[in-house]
Amino acid sequence: MASTMALQFCSRRPPSFTSTPRSSSLSDHITQNLHKQINRRKLATTAAAASAFLLQELFFTSNTASSFDLRVTVPDQTPAEANTVVKSHARDLLEIKSLIDSKSWRELQLALRESSPYLKQDLYTLIQAKSGSQRPQLRKLYSHLFNNVSNLDYAARDRDEVRVQEYYDNIVTTLNEIFARI
Repeated sequence: MASTMALQFCSRRPPSFTSTPRSSSLSDHITQNLHKQINRRKLATTAAAASAFLLQELFFTSNTASSFDLRVTVPDQTPAEANTVVKSHARDLLEIKSLIDSKSWRELQLALRESSPYLKQDLYTLIQAKSGSQRPQLRKLYSHLFNNVSNLDYAARDRDEVRVQEYYDNIVTTLNEIFARI
């Protein structure tokens, strides 16, 4: 019995202390639906604006110096063009030695990320121009070179001097092997 009375007491509306009479349940229902629709519209508008902003950031913002772009694409250059610039791009990559010696880790990462994609494209173009019998070994060296570039980037992020020097030495050795075969 007590629980029935408590249930009836809880299910009643709280008393209104306004001077105007209480509105009908139909107008309450309409008002609640209107608020729900407005909230849904706000939510939909916010979601659409956020999606548009994120898509704009995804497609129109390019920050190539802060991230690796190691995709292999069809090169836009001929093997002759690649051959003329590959050594200068390799030299640019090897110029990070001064940054290693000065322990400028963030600058090292940026320089590494800026110079490696050009070398990557040049070497890919040159490897594709080689005969089928030479390609497997060159591809293996190519893979080894850019794995060391990625590892050097991680070691620089961790500020690990020993690993940075090890990966740099591996890069120098691999580049020498590649140029001996090309």
